[in-house]
Amino acid sequence: MTASDMSRPPGRRRPIRVRPRRPYQALVAAGVAMLIAGVLSLAALRPGDAAADTVGAGGYTTTQVGPLPSGCGSISTDPRQWVTANAPSGAVPTNDWWSSILWKRTNCAYGEPLAANPLSFRAQAGGLGFSYTTTPSISGSATGPGEYHFPYSEDFVAGVAQLNSSEVKVDGWSDWTVSPYLSDGARSLRATIGKGLPFAYFRTSGGNARIAASGGATPTVWSNSGSWIGYTINGHDYAAYAPSGATWTVSGSTIGSTLAGKDYFSVAVLPTTASSSDADRKSLATAYGKSAYNHVTGTAVSYRYDEAESTVTTTYKFTTTAMEGGGTGTVAALLPHQWRYLAAGTPLPQTYISPRGSLKVLIGIGSFTTSMRFHGVLPEVPAVADSGGSDAATLQNYLDAEKSDPTRQVSDDTYWTGKGLGRAARLAEIADQTGNAAVRDAALSAIKSKLTDWFTAPAGKTAHVFYYDRNWGTLIGYPASYGSDQELNDHHFHYGYYIAAAATLAKFDPQWASTERYGGMVDLLIRDANNYDRADTRFPYLRDFDIYGGHDWASGHGSFAAGNNQESSSEGMNFGNALIQWGQATGDTAVRDAGIYMYTTQAAAIQDYWFDTKDQIFPGGFPHREAGMVWSDGAAYSTWFSADPAKIQGINLLPVTGGHLYLGHDPDYVLTDYRDMLTNSGTTQPSSWTDIWYEFLALGDGDKALADFRANSGFTSEEGESKAHTFHWVRNLAALGHVDTSVTADSPLSSVFVKNGARTYVASNITSTDRTVHFSDGTTLAVPSGKTVASGANEWSGGSATGGGDGGGTPTPTPTVTPTGTPWKSTLYPQSDGSVLSSPGTTGTATLASAGGQNHDGTPTNPVTFTAKGVTLKYNGGATTFDLAVDAGTAVANGPQVRVSYDRTGDGTWDRVETYHYYATDPQPGYEHYTQTAGLESATGSLGDLDGGTVRIEVWNAIGANPTTLGTGDKSVVTLPYN
Repeated sequence: MTASDMSRPPGRRRPIRVRPRRPYQALVAAGVAMLIAGVLSLAALRPGDAAADTVGAGGYTTTQVGPLPSGCGSISTDPRQWVTANAPSGAVPTNDWWSSILWKRTNCAYGEPLAANPLSFRAQAGGLGFSYTTTPSISGSATGPGEYHFPYSEDFVAGVAQLNSSEVKVDGWSDWTVSPYLSDGARSLRATIGKGLPFAYFRTSGGNARIAASGGATPTVWSNSGSWIGYTINGHDYAAYAPSGATWTVSGSTIGSTLAGKDYFSVAVLPTTASSSDADRKSLATAYGKSAYNHVTGTAVSYRYDEAESTVTTTYKFTTTAMEGGGTGTVAALLPHQWRYLAAGTPLPQTYISPRGSLKVLIGIGSFTTSMRFHGVLPEVPAVADSGGSDAATLQNYLDAEKSDPTRQVSDDTYWTGKGLGRAARLAEIADQTGNAAVRDAALSAIKSKLTDWFTAPAGKTAHVFYYDRNWGTLIGYPASYGSDQELNDHHFHYGYYIAAAATLAKFDPQWASTERYGGMVDLLIRDANNYDRADTRFPYLRDFDIYGGHDWASGHGSFAAGNNQESSSEGMNFGNALIQWGQATGDTAVRDAGIYMYTTQAAAIQDYWFDTKDQIFPGGFPHREAGMVWSDGAAYSTWFSADPAKIQGINLLPVTGGHLYLGHDPDYVLTDYRDMLTNSGTTQPSSWTDIWYEFLALGDGDKALADFRANSGFTSEEGESKAHTFHWVRNLAALGHVDTSVTADSPLSSVFVKNGARTYVASNITSTDRTVHFSDGTTLAVPSGKTVASGANEWSGGSATGGGDGGGTPTPTPTVTPTGTPWKSTLYPQSDGSVLSSPGTTGTATLASAGGQNHDGTPTNPVTFTAKGVTLKYNGGATTFDLAVDAGTAVANGPQVRVSYDRTGDGTWDRVETYHYYATDPQPGYEHYTQTAGLESATGSLGDLDGGTVRIEVWNAIGANPTTLGTGDKSVVTLPYN
């Protein structure tokens, strides 16, 4: 069996792939020191530097140790043979959506299809093929492996007449674009394509522009006037734009233009449908035409973490060159994780169909910005449960059992070494919190020994060593595993464990982590997997992170017909969390902020593209609620190594750490996913990776997870886990309750939990100075240096983070907590951040998205959702009432609608669902009152006492083509029929 392209999920030393259901899924066969002034030279990785292997007290080797990446057959291992002289200098990108045309791993001439979404492309001899697939291919069963894809299905080829190129090269790239280049010596075509770009831009030489329909299709022309032509192929509408003064001619299946002697044109796919009229098509093509000559020549992301507000602001910028006129604006199709958090701008009512759900369109823009909340991470969940009794003794017994081998691992390679390091880091954190200095020190000693071994490279060392390859601009650890050497797979997966363990060690031994010692080697691993410094061209910028897609890719070459892929999104998040922890421990805000940007962005992407928590991404007919892996053109309920549902779903849960609290941001989904796994497995308890599933369950129902652990603690721990960590996690989450995303803090190492309406506030201070952490609801925590403090519902404080001392047994001063949480009342006031309060909050607004001219009466579509959890109240026999402040401004024919759902026990089942008739707003600015007098449209189930229950309020536009403003804070109220 050939090595897997993807991650080697824990549980097996070698990946065992389920037999592919489709041909393209078959497996493919097989600084740099930190820029430290006065300590490490900027030239540390330059070719020919005899001292390039020294980084502080550690180092790497520049002598080849093992197999390296290569292309087809005996092709040289230097990827620069596939780029032109115009391409940027420095390391070439890998692990991207377009990597297959550069790597030449399987198709030695042209690479594989490139799924940019909404368009997909395929380089070929005559030009660039276009595909806009709107009907998915779906296979599989409800309880077994399955998948959906929007496969490449060519509508036409855009190119130059008589072009016959023998290969494609890469003429340039930017953050989310690439420029394929085709030439036969007499004729050439340079294209620029990109993620989220409805346009493809072309420069030509040696011949006329040519658009040739594929597969015997004939274009249906619906507009041909002047320099642009509108046509339909296979039910998809396109517009091609030639220079002013040029015309287009149609002959059978071919459309051509002389371009009036000039050398540029562009082609766009339109978000129209079969029901659109020709007038609609022409109108939209005209609007797009205003950007048709502003060729996108560069893209760049920038991000900013506002610590005080705990927000991540990300700007996606387009650089354009006006081929004629003086325009600058372009057209961008935004993915759900972008348009959900769009800071400004109004998308068109039309949307594109894609593997990522609906793409919303902004026109005439030079950039767009998103704003997301960062909800914090922790080194570990705090020990808030009672410190005495049998549970405390049980935990200490579990810890003591790990003292002799805290980094236990199943194989001696980069991945499994990382898993062992992660295991030991969890043990060190827990032992420190609970005063077990012996186990803490044993774990820290093991981490230090392994990292120091791997971070040194004396002459002749060939194992436990990192090698820098200047051709590929990469750092490879040997022994390698799962294609991390020959395919550059999974570097973020493997190295994330090393960095996270180093962060734990840095808190206790800051000297070891200094730049003079081994901090530079940690920085090298960060830069290799996701280089955060654009000025450092020795590694590609953010190698593993798809900047526009919002998540990592695992395959280095991406050479599949379905594009690139990634399972184990949670191990990608482990890398982001590792950067946050390391940056905070060492005071490196650049690393910390890069981690926060990737972590926050990917957390949003995972909720949509792996979990589809809003039921808006997976196409109808896909029989699963979660994807085990995401592909460029779809997703699959499968893994590279197992058909076990517990592992298909579980691979996106591990490792469970204090940096994985995002998995609990939607407790209802946790319970739904857990039950789904049991159903698919045909069991009542997890039959594999039991500990991972209990830890996940604890984020939705800690009490049940703890009860299940007590009843079934004899399971075999997953290879990166320990009984000590599992018991600590579920026991303390049973006390803490759910993650509360309605409150944030001005410290990245913080979190809030809520149980029965009462909050626990947690913050960790791993710096050398005391600090006060401020939470967004007015709560403050005084957190001494080197301590984790938790206070609120469970008054607790303690935990050393500096080493030495008592290991966390000495209490710290009681923090100031205002308020500690109040019981729920019958009145709920929706807040602009999606939370609800029992009393009026600060005046604010929420925006109800346009219904897009469609009718969503009775079906929540892009709703604004407000949720109250842990509600205990007595039913008084009455009915729900509400008064919602709504304002559609001057818009005509909008109709907001509300649904109120009751889960009486918090078990994830809605016992009562009430949907009210929508309210027709007037076209006059100013709030109107939408109340229960609109009448019930439907109601299912019955009301009754709430015992730790959940109340959900969903508000959306049922009709209308414009957004509606919903007043929040003190503007709207929902009154429950409870005392």
